[in-house]
Amino acid sequence: MKKLFSIVFIALFVSVSAQGSKDIKETANRFFYELTFKPKKDSAKLDNVIAILDITSKKSIYQDYTIPAQDSIIKLAVEEMEKVKAWKDMSKLIKMPKFSYKIVKTYPDMKEQYIDRVSMNLFGYDDDVKFNWNILPEKEKIGEYNTQKATTDFGGRKWTAWFTTDIPFQDGPYKFYGLPGLIVKIEDTEKNYSWKLSGNKKIENYDEVSYSEKINAKYGVSQTVSPTTKEKFDKAYAAYKQDPMAEFRQKVTPEMGNMKMPGSDVTIGEMMKKQEKIAKDFFNSNDNPIEKNQAPEKKKK
Repeated sequence: MKKLFSIVFIALFVSVSAQGSKDIKETANRFFYELTFKPKKDSAKLDNVIAILDITSKKSIYQDYTIPAQDSIIKLAVEEMEKVKAWKDMSKLIKMPKFSYKIVKTYPDMKEQYIDRVSMNLFGYDDDVKFNWNILPEKEKIGEYNTQKATTDFGGRKWTAWFTTDIPFQDGPYKFYGLPGLIVKIEDTEKNYSWKLSGNKKIENYDEVSYSEKINAKYGVSQTVSPTTKEKFDKAYAAYKQDPMAEFRQKVTPEMGNMKMPGSDVTIGEMMKKQEKIAKDFFNSNDNPIEKNQAPEKKKK
């Protein structure tokens, strides 16, 4: 039973986790950003997602908010499955994230780490990102914030940012940082990607690990970040895109593939084929990465 559930959760929650802190929990400042983006270069269609930037005294963590926002739904569904010992196709119950990576910036040196999962393996590599900001005199009121304009070049695109000194964090969404206040809005000149601050709140007893990450760990999906380099990660990710279920097939014997999921008529093999189609459709859905000089972002189904 545990092995069967392990396979299910690996397939459904291809999520990541920064290494959980063992320190006493503290209060975090959570900033919500509405990200509007163009997933396909040759299409005028725009997509959107809510992303979060969680700031503590030691670090900030940026990620897609889709899965953390559904923690309570996922928890109820998992508890029900464990109670009745029957599998439930949770892909029909929850919305999957558009982006699976996390970006961790450590304070005060602003060293960045990019964390993402390739199949069953969680990798993290240091990303030496430097920004040469040009702070301009233009000022603008965005929502409740008084902001000032700044520009920079990054990832093959030209960016315009609006920051506020009303919020004294020299940070921002994605990899952006280094202005004399929090970035309220930032977008490239062609509006392929645009982030706008939409809200914030304080979180007492902050836990950077979501419930889905904890349940993954419970059922055997490693949450330990393996250090690597960007070059090695890109190579592993390229192979993963070519055959998303390769590692799963190595662990599932023909006999296991013919076994039905507990309380279901769906076999493990059928479930794996469905996940493979979802993964391939997902990989084909985005050819417009944030950084032009890198492989397409790992956009989730």
